[in-house]
Amino acid sequence: MLRLLGAAIGVFVFVTAPVLAEEQAVEAKENGQIEFTMPSGNIGCLYTPAGGTDVYEPEGGGPELICERVEPSYVTVILGGEGEAQVVEDSGEQSCCGAENIFEYGNTITLEGFVCMSETTGLTCEREDGYGFTMARSGIETFGPEEGQGADDEDSSGEDTEDEDTEQE
Repeated sequence: MLRLLGAAIGVFVFVTAPVLAEEQAVEAKENGQIEFTMPSGNIGCLYTPAGGTDVYEPEGGGPELICERVEPSYVTVILGGEGEAQVVEDSGEQSCCGAENIFEYGNTITLEGFVCMSETTGLTCEREDGYGFTMARSGIETFGPEEGQGADDEDSSGEDTEDEDTEQE
């Protein structure tokens, strides 16, 4: 009987886990942009609102989310206001990751049409129309509404992506 009760509680926790994600508040800069970094410091993002800033306007007028991964190879993913996410494997400029907004594991952030979820296995961001990406040490994937999650755009670094500790992103 106790085994059955334990199994039932385990199933309840597993099934309700996504509902338990907490919306995290993030502070915008004076220009309206929002930066956040995953707890490991390996992934960081910059959100630019529709209309851009005094010095930067996203293609198509925005909004735009740019996320960068440092290890095992430097990769940038750009998700604009429409269309598929773009993966840039040799971005040249490498400015990631030093934001004061730490995106805690298990939380979500909602930014003008984008929703991002932070997990120990990595970052997932999706636009309202179903286009998005996942980013982790183990790889980069982009997806769209017709494919669902899983269209693989893995960087071809060929490097070992295992961490020594339990953090995977």
